[in-house]
Amino acid sequence: MATSLVSDELWQLIQPLLPPETPRPRGGRPRVPDRAALEGILYLLKTGIGWEHLPRELGYGSGMTCWRRLRDWHAAGVFTRLHQVLLDRMAQADHLDWSRACVDSTSIPAARGGPQTGPNPTDRGRPGSKRHVIVDGRGTPLAVLISPANRHDSMLFEALLDAVPPIHNGRRGHPRTRPERLHADKAYDIPRCRRACHKRGIKVRIARRGRESSERLGRHRWVVERTLAWFSRFRRLRVRYEVRADIHLAFTQLACCLITFKQHQRFC
Repeated sequence: MATSLVSDELWQLIQPLLPPETPRPRGGRPRVPDRAALEGILYLLKTGIGWEHLPRELGYGSGMTCWRRLRDWHAAGVFTRLHQVLLDRMAQADHLDWSRACVDSTSIPAARGGPQTGPNPTDRGRPGSKRHVIVDGRGTPLAVLISPANRHDSMLFEALLDAVPPIHNGRRGHPRTRPERLHADKAYDIPRCRRACHKRGIKVRIARRGRESSERLGRHRWVVERTLAWFSRFRRLRVRYEVRADIHLAFTQLACCLITFKQHQRFC
């Protein structure tokens, strides 16, 4: 089977993070290789097809096998650690722009409902979820969270700031978690959000309601809008099909890793 969806470079990063295989009884079916299962998961993420429609002839195993592997890897923190590794590598090469960061969110419909969904006020109250992201000055995602669609953006603001992992640049000193400046639109024009930045030593630039247009921040905020568009290129993330929030978050974190990996290749 050709492994075009998982490059050798990406596999070398992921393989050490995967949990060890559990012993299998004699005479049972051979275990689908982890790389093949990862190929199947990426195929689903990029094409948006259902688990039950994953073609067996591609050699990825069954859709249920890929589902179990995604569930187990997410529970083991594989994608969280992979994102950390990628960010560390970019920091060591001085390709993370800490001079400014941007936050934003986007709503997506939830076809089957489930945890972390709610009535979307921008979609006639239909069930939906939100994707919240914080990026560096070049659009590299530093952290991503999900919430119900009716949760106000400002409610996830502090959690998003604190979700940025401690990033090591390979030199002496403490790992970094905070940008110098943060840009956000009017949805975050709340005193609590400004206090959260001041508490963390971050200079904040948020468009004020009724006093200025968010377009003035566009020359800095376009990078986060572009990153949200990158997430939407993964067809599985355009609509939330998973009832289970952990599976939807696993797909989202995997997409975050792939975007960061592409940024790593672009700059490094």
